[in-house]
Amino acid sequence: MDLSVQMMERLRTNPECFIRQQIKEIVCTSPDNRLSFMNGYKILDEPLVKFADGDDPIFMEYKTIIASTHLTPREALAEAYDKRLEEMPARLSVISYILPIMDEARRSNRAETCVPSRLWSHSSWYGEKFNEKLRSYLVELLISLGYLAVAPALPPYFQEYMSEEGLYSNWSERHIAYAAGHGTFSLSDGLITEHGIAMKCGSVVTSLVLSASRRVMKNPYANCLYYLSIDCNACMNRCPAGAITVNGHDKNKCLKYLHNMGYIPAQIEIDGYYNDKTIAGCGLCQTKVPCESRIRRRNLRRYQIKRDLPRVIDHKNLHNLDYPTRRLHNLLRLRILWYHKSDCADSGKVKI
Repeated sequence: MDLSVQMMERLRTNPECFIRQQIKEIVCTSPDNRLSFMNGYKILDEPLVKFADGDDPIFMEYKTIIASTHLTPREALAEAYDKRLEEMPARLSVISYILPIMDEARRSNRAETCVPSRLWSHSSWYGEKFNEKLRSYLVELLISLGYLAVAPALPPYFQEYMSEEGLYSNWSERHIAYAAGHGTFSLSDGLITEHGIAMKCGSVVTSLVLSASRRVMKNPYANCLYYLSIDCNACMNRCPAGAITVNGHDKNKCLKYLHNMGYIPAQIEIDGYYNDKTIAGCGLCQTKVPCESRIRRRNLRRYQIKRDLPRVIDHKNLHNLDYPTRRLHNLLRLRILWYHKSDCADSGKVKI
């Protein structure tokens, strides 16, 4: 890979900016992020890029939260180079990026109730193919710069397993993104990021030292309206399999529904993806929901943290409340009242 003197200087002076720019450039210019059969429709939007310390203790916690087989970044890099853990460089970094799905695909999927729209299906399949190439490009770039690098979500390192609770892997891109501070989890098991839950994500482990991004939210579900007691059940209502309930996401029920509608990735790899009929992904729980394209409660977070509000506020007595509470109440009415109109119609009260 031919690298200019200017590129090398940018890498030396600001490696975080250099990596972000490289990812952004590929996403914006690569023909693999376009659908040639749809007049060059762009699949994935401008990326969000953050970084994690390769030895962040959270990666060891994942061995308990996910499975003992889930790799730490140090284990992933050591395995790729057939080295012992202690032979790895003293400091490692993880590059994590979010690729939001374009608005047109999200809009088309909002109208569906049983299977994904054609455009969502294309975005799911071809978007992940582009994601694989982006991971490979970053690995190749970093190696050409003299650093160690691996994308654990790519073969031959990536492994999937089945348990009683459902499908899991040895490298969860969503959990890596959480470690890098991209967002928090939802009732549906998705990750709600700055650009919402409708996205794809990827990561690369490297010996290039990068400043770790800050995890702003300590609660792993802080961006989910349901877990914030806002009575949101949008993703439950959207799931055609009934796989999302107050108990969370039933992976087995979800997977069975995907297989029944024809989405079996390994089989598609063999048979090929046919643009007119092959179904890829689902995404119904990621569209026509409040967290589809943003963190819905970003402006309310500081009030949620500071005060313990009553579950019901009588809006006839708002003048008795202090200003921050009145403001929160009004914002809640504007943003989520439509979920509760039937509940509140005759009481003169607004649920929060």
